[in-house]
Amino acid sequence: MSKIGYIRVSSEHQETARQQEIMDNCKVDRIFSEKISGATADRPQLKAMLDYVGEGDTLYVESISRLGRSTRDLLNIIDTLNDKGVTLISHKENIDTNSPTGKFMLTVFAALSQLEREQLKLRQREGIEIAKAQGKYTGRKPIPIDWGKFENLYGEWKSKNITGRDFMRKMDLSANTFYRRVREYETRNGIIEPTSA
Repeated sequence: MSKIGYIRVSSEHQETARQQEIMDNCKVDRIFSEKISGATADRPQLKAMLDYVGEGDTLYVESISRLGRSTRDLLNIIDTLNDKGVTLISHKENIDTNSPTGKFMLTVFAALSQLEREQLKLRQREGIEIAKAQGKYTGRKPIPIDWGKFENLYGEWKSKNITGRDFMRKMDLSANTFYRRVREYETRNGIIEPTSA
């Protein structure tokens, strides 16, 4: 029966001191800590913590937002903890999943957190639409490109002297941008690719 702590901040620039102090006050036996966005599915320390905890253990977090960023994600984690017989205690929301009230409150807080994020995204989209209508928003600026170098490498690529990957690396382009630039170049130069039968 161990006390386990999980600490997460969203970026390398954020400090974990406040969460660490909470863990010290709770006298946890082991801490799993990471600096990574909660929206990222791949959270190595979260996975390690879920693999580590077992029946009778108690997991301490500063707030439920440290665990999951969506209701579904959070409830999946809670289900895993419940299946393993682990109690969750969230400091900020004063939730203890060992009690029916705690389980209910956890679901409510998770739903409210998700609603708040979705409303923020909606407001951002609405703001972009208004800016577009007013001609103030043009999206991301296109990546500047050396068309002379592109033309030379295009010829090499079509002659099969270099691979597409070599072409992308030499132009420092992602695959999506590369193929978009190829289409743009071929359109501008009237190059029509033969279609396969």
